[in-house]
Amino acid sequence: MLGVTVFGLSITEILRDLGYLGLGLLMFAETVFPPIPSEAVLPLAGYLVAIDEFGLVQVVLASTLGSVVGAMLLYEAAARGGRPFAERFLKVARQDLRRLEHAEEWFERRGAIVVVVGRCIPGVRSLVSLPAGVLRMGRVKYVALTTLGSLIWNCVLVGIGMALGSRWEEVGDVIGPLSKPLLALAVLGTAAFLLYRGLRARRAAAGAGAS
Repeated sequence: MLGVTVFGLSITEILRDLGYLGLGLLMFAETVFPPIPSEAVLPLAGYLVAIDEFGLVQVVLASTLGSVVGAMLLYEAAARGGRPFAERFLKVARQDLRRLEHAEEWFERRGAIVVVVGRCIPGVRSLVSLPAGVLRMGRVKYVALTTLGSLIWNCVLVGIGMALGSRWEEVGDVIGPLSKPLLALAVLGTAAFLLYRGLRARRAAAGAGAS
C-alpha cells in the first residue's frame, strides 16, 4: 500500500508533512475519488498514533471530518445533477453502472441502514452518497448517518493500525475476519440512532400536546 500516491506524493509524505490537515484532505479525496483507499491511509495514521507522532482524538476527528465533507460534496452534486451526474461519476470512477441501480433499490428499502453500513464497506463508501442525493434524503439525517458510519469505520482502521504497529500494511489480513462483526456493529448503531430519534420526536410531540 505504500505505492499509493496522490499528486506524486506518497501517503506517508502527506501525513508527515501536512499532519492532521493532510489526513483530512486524504479522507476527503478517498471519499470523492474511490481509487484512493482508506485502508492505505488510516492504518498508517493509527501507527503514527502508536508511536506518539499523532494524537488519537485528532486523528479520528480529522479523518471523520474529511470523510463527511467529501460525502456531502457528492450528495449535493447528486441532488442537483440527478441520475445523469451519478452515472457520469461512475463512468469516471470506472464503476459498473449496475451498482448504482442496486444501490438505489437497496436505498429505497433500507435508506438509513444503507448509509451507515455502506460507509463501512470498501468500494461502496463513495457510492452511498449518489442514491442519497438523487433520492433526496434529508440533509441533516444524511450528515448524521454518514458521520456515524464514517466514525465506526475510521475508528476500526485506526485501531487496527495502532495494534499492528510497524506491520500496519497487513491490515488486509485483519479486515476480512472483522467484516461481519463490523457490519453488525454498523447495523446496531443505525438502529440505536433511529430509536433515539424516534424517542426524541415522541417526547417533543408529547410536550407540545401537554402545553
